[in-house]
Amino acid sequence: MSRESAPAQSPPETRREVVTETLHGVDVEDPYRWLEGDDEAVREWTDAQNAHVDGALDDALRDRLRPRFEDLVEVADYGPIAVREGRYFATVREPGADHARLVVRDAPDGGDRVLVDPNAWAANRNDDRPPRSMAWYVPSHDGERVAVGVTEGGDENYDVRVLSVPDPSEEQSDSAAADPESDAAAGYGAGVEEVAVLPERGRVNAGSLAWEADGEGFVYVATGAAADGAQMDKELRRFRLADGPDAEELLLEHDDQHVWPRVTIDPDSGLLAVAFSEMVGGTEWYVHVDGDLRPVLTGTDAETSVRFHGGTTFVTTDHGAPRRRLLACSVDRFREGDLSFEECREVLPGGEGIIQSVVPTPDRLLVHRQRDAHSELSVHDRDGTHLRDASLPSYCTVTWVSGSRDAPEAFFGLTGFDRPPAVRGLDLAGESGIGGDGSDGKPELASTDIDSVDLPVPDDLVVEQRFVDSADGAEVPVFVCYREGVAVEGPRPTLLYGYGGFRNSITPSFGRFRLPFLADGGAFAAVCARGGYEYGEPWHEAGMLADKQHTFDDFVAAGEALCDSELTDADHLAVAGGSNGGLSVGAVVTQRPDLWAAAQCAVPLLDMLRFHRFLLGESWTTEYGHPEDPEAFEYLRAYSPYHNVESGETYPPVYFTTAASDTRVHPSHARKMTARLQNEADGGPFLLRTKAETGHGVGKPASMIVDEQTDSWAFCYEQLGVEVGDDAAGDGGDTGDRDDA
Repeated sequence: MSRESAPAQSPPETRREVVTETLHGVDVEDPYRWLEGDDEAVREWTDAQNAHVDGALDDALRDRLRPRFEDLVEVADYGPIAVREGRYFATVREPGADHARLVVRDAPDGGDRVLVDPNAWAANRNDDRPPRSMAWYVPSHDGERVAVGVTEGGDENYDVRVLSVPDPSEEQSDSAAADPESDAAAGYGAGVEEVAVLPERGRVNAGSLAWEADGEGFVYVATGAAADGAQMDKELRRFRLADGPDAEELLLEHDDQHVWPRVTIDPDSGLLAVAFSEMVGGTEWYVHVDGDLRPVLTGTDAETSVRFHGGTTFVTTDHGAPRRRLLACSVDRFREGDLSFEECREVLPGGEGIIQSVVPTPDRLLVHRQRDAHSELSVHDRDGTHLRDASLPSYCTVTWVSGSRDAPEAFFGLTGFDRPPAVRGLDLAGESGIGGDGSDGKPELASTDIDSVDLPVPDDLVVEQRFVDSADGAEVPVFVCYREGVAVEGPRPTLLYGYGGFRNSITPSFGRFRLPFLADGGAFAAVCARGGYEYGEPWHEAGMLADKQHTFDDFVAAGEALCDSELTDADHLAVAGGSNGGLSVGAVVTQRPDLWAAAQCAVPLLDMLRFHRFLLGESWTTEYGHPEDPEAFEYLRAYSPYHNVESGETYPPVYFTTAASDTRVHPSHARKMTARLQNEADGGPFLLRTKAETGHGVGKPASMIVDEQTDSWAFCYEQLGVEVGDDAAGDGGDTGDRDDA
């Protein structure tokens, strides 16, 4: 489709009601502020926009693409392994299931015993409430119980359910599942008992809940609900099973909108440590002793994490090391408080690679680093002495790392552009590698493939890492993948994805839903824009606050370089991103509309003068700056996509997506931007799809994912002129929708 092609139908009418505010001496017009509401008029407008999308997208194209995505969703998904006292917890989504089940195994590759099956909740539900899903879980240290977070409609207002974990000998017969009154019919596995339910505890998550050492209770961070405007009101609570959910102990209240607490407990000593950190700022650590918070590592802007193991406190920090280093002290010294970084012994110094995580086991440390935005793994003694490296594939990402507290075993997730996700186990014992030398000459770790996604990887898939010069001369990494054996006449249709914020690094990932696009001659590119963490905190700081324009410059530099390399051109290049990445897309579309043939903009921030007024927005002012600050107002106004749509300017087609129940980024951003483009700009089409019964991305069933992928790729195919081939084998990946702001 040419840039000059007219949309097939006119968009719905949107009334214009200008609200003018004087902000820092500047008159700012907002003609679509009424779309920030939630009244019947907004709902009718949203329904009309959804109908417009259905009419604008090519039905025949969607019909041809849908079966390919249905095939691609019908494969297993495997989550991280959590080890507790010889029990191995994981989430597994089987082919054909909408949701992953929580299972427990008695060996890493043993049979699954189901603890929670969210698919049964949907099957047994006879009311009109939003669908229920399980978003996270935390097993107790002894593996006897597990807390799970349950949400309705993906709104991230969680019920915390406490379940027992049965031994194999305690399980009931399979006939229990046939009884509609049984736990199995309610979504629990045979022998699983619901020990307690803590309803509507807000944004509590796996990082803000820690089991106490005896397994009889936990400490967690509860918040208010989005519907009450209370998501930023936080309480640290202690729950004990013997007391019940109505007798929780309130440890502290915390109403600083910019700071979020998280908790960890040493299973050996029972010491409770509490961290307070801005979303992208420094971290201060305290211990809860004798009913009071005792300061430990405070008065610093360093980003710091703490892990207890075997009487040692391991501290990963960027204090004195922009790409992080590992320090250690005794748990007893940490408990005393008033600790300085200088008092700790250095276990691993900072280096070229960024320390992502460190997993301690009885005699070893497994260290995950990223260098140039792809992963390395190494094994060390607990004093930091390097023993060996893992021989990993080129351009891969270790997505998570876990280990056993009591045995020399560890686990990690591995993926890459040409590598479907896999779960691997590592034997950390011994001084040398087992299995010979790797292809790069480094000794190879003993490695077992435990779970892997069964998807074919094309033999002709090319994966490259390029480096491009941004506007200020910064060298920015860009990953590119395409199928060399697929003939393309002229420039390749190309989708450029990015994020650029909140320390979120863009690393190689397998996107199953992009496989058809690659099979049909397309190319996928990912830019490591500043604002992420690809090169540590300096890279993040270079794309935040007054330097945020660097992020957008990096996107543009990547797009221009892809065109200059003759891989593609501006008539065949699309840009995509979600949440903070949606802000990046909105900015580069308004700043360089000539560079893109199309754009996909998911759950975005777009009104940067009012983002702080909604949901979690106030907490993001440490990343973006505060619109009520005169200096920040100037640079925010300079790039705010909603305020930089020029009347009569021609913009490329844009496909916006948002969710009515999003409790992070308010859907009004996408609504107002769509309305402004539809009514004031040329070009397009400008489409807005609003999903119900989902939020920012949590708890989506497989059927909804297929719908979303079909629509977004149909838009991309049509705007880039991609012909649908006969190869339905598919490839991996989505358009890059990650958890963000």
